[in-house]
Amino acid sequence: MKKYIIVSLLLLAGVKSSFGQHKTQLPSKPNVVLINVDDLGWTDLGFMGSEYYETPNLDKLSTESKVFMHAYASASNCAPSRASMITGRYPMTHGIYTVDPADRGDKRTRQLMASANAKSIQDSQYTLGKFFKDNGYRTGVFGKWHISDDPAIHGFDVNIGGNHSGNPGKDGYFSPYNINLKAKTAGEYLTDRLTDEAIDFVKSSVGRPFFLYLPFYTVHSPLQGKADLVEKYKNKEGGKGQNNPVYAAMIESMDQNVGRLLAVLDNLNLADDTMIIFTSDNGGIRATSYQDPLRAGKGSYYEGGIRVPLLVKWQNQVKAGVENIAVTQMDFYPTFKELIASSADVKLDGVSFLPVLLDKKSKARDLFWHFPIYLEAYNPKEDGSRDPLFRTRPGSVILSGKWKLHQYFEDGGLELYDLENDPSESINMAVSNPNKTAELLKKLEAWRSKFGAPIPTIKNPDYDAAYEKEAIEKTTGLL
Repeated sequence: MKKYIIVSLLLLAGVKSSFGQHKTQLPSKPNVVLINVDDLGWTDLGFMGSEYYETPNLDKLSTESKVFMHAYASASNCAPSRASMITGRYPMTHGIYTVDPADRGDKRTRQLMASANAKSIQDSQYTLGKFFKDNGYRTGVFGKWHISDDPAIHGFDVNIGGNHSGNPGKDGYFSPYNINLKAKTAGEYLTDRLTDEAIDFVKSSVGRPFFLYLPFYTVHSPLQGKADLVEKYKNKEGGKGQNNPVYAAMIESMDQNVGRLLAVLDNLNLADDTMIIFTSDNGGIRATSYQDPLRAGKGSYYEGGIRVPLLVKWQNQVKAGVENIAVTQMDFYPTFKELIASSADVKLDGVSFLPVLLDKKSKARDLFWHFPIYLEAYNPKEDGSRDPLFRTRPGSVILSGKWKLHQYFEDGGLELYDLENDPSESINMAVSNPNKTAELLKKLEAWRSKFGAPIPTIKNPDYDAAYEKEAIEKTTGLL
């Protein structure tokens, strides 16, 4: 917790000399650069408190940006998070709740039949790509798409490396690649190449507004870093849960490439006319990197699985500083819509946080997640989950101010946490604070009803209670 406070104070200290007053008249069609790193944890950056990973370019960018300390992914793993961000809709609209299949884990330990799960967003979805293109923008995606076979169908003029692949595959960070991308030079590094292509896109777009979506495959597994950087971190002492030299090398390579892209924007005098957003698609994998004080990691709906780094820079418009209002990545779409004053008739489930960026009053609201599916454990010893067999079981979550309620469908379990005093979600107050529990449960049920959220109720015929109990006891005994 001490680190969390120190980081916030350092960021605030950096604000004073970074920006003047933002203009009252906003540019009509600023460029938008959205950088989305895969599986990057909340504290996996220097400006977010890591003392092991080195991210000098992002650290500098953070002093020029609005840094959201309570930013949330739309889901706890890749496909649903990206689908909701790109469409601005809850999973109930596009149907993606997880990376297929939805019934992971030993069938004998699943009490319910998981709800139906889509593999792709529908062609009819009015995505960010289509939105920007219809508003006169040149659009490009460079990296991991993961929510359909072809981003071109969803409004992107340029697609480099994006298809249904969720990761670059075995040995895939060094060419020859396993994704739909041919190397220009032997042994080139995927993160470098994607940035090269993104830079070419920026240079060829000068003179018209552009939307650049840069969803790096890194830092998703397989963990592969450049040899010199791996060696550097082998010789650097890490801390508890942050000590993997290969992962650290991947993070530094990503930071270097973000720095390269930012330098090009500056050199082309585009900084004043470009909004830059940097985030991650979900929490990091806890077995790879701890996100303390947050509990658990990717695939879990505890804070470590869904709270993500987020910063937004728009030179001379967005005043730098730390922001504690809670936002979700579904809010990007309505924010962009308000940003360019679009009159497009599009239904969105998020809320624009442009007023927050411009330091205007904005009302906090409740956030919701729904996951009628199963995700098996990564590493029972490290996951920090509710039980050692699954990162998550079917349920829903509501975040309301400092309070967070988890509801589980198999056993009706309820967990209530005071995140202000217990960010690690270690003290369940559902019994000790029945009034708050009942209040949030009522809100959660009303939200599910409003959006038609499916609740799995069909019993799994393969479920074996005795086997499940034995499996939990056996796994727990090994921890």
